[in-house]
Amino acid sequence: METIQRMFSHLNWANERILSALCADRSGSAEAAGLFEHVLRAEQVWHARLLGQDSAHVPLWSEDGVDACVELAKQNKEAFASYLARLKPERLDDVVVYENQAGREFRTSIRDILTHVALHGQYHRGQVNAKLRRLGGEPVNVDYIAFVR
Repeated sequence: METIQRMFSHLNWANERILSALCADRSGSAEAAGLFEHVLRAEQVWHARLLGQDSAHVPLWSEDGVDACVELAKQNKEAFASYLARLKPERLDDVVVYENQAGREFRTSIRDILTHVALHGQYHRGQVNAKLRRLGGEPVNVDYIAFVR
């Protein structure tokens, strides 16, 4: 459980760093913001699934802009903090049954879902950094080792 808690602390730290970069220079960053919004929407989807709720209504791809990302990041941080605070370690291997956005049913452990959420965001934050660099900006270091330092 400690490792998962650390992964989500890193996730929140990394999200905040990316948000800071997107907020600092809004000119031309719509594409990067859209990709980062996908990260945050996916976090919402997985949180809903962990709670046994339908996630079909959450659009995985939308372009509501940086301000929406700020609010989504705050909501997600609070939602996962609350979820993790209530989660008992012996439940990590419980299986969640859910449907993906296409309506196909899957069964996945809580542990694997939480691991996926942390890794999925890191993957896409790297893509956001690549877009920021292409736009002439400076990529943000979101590596886990930078977080622990």
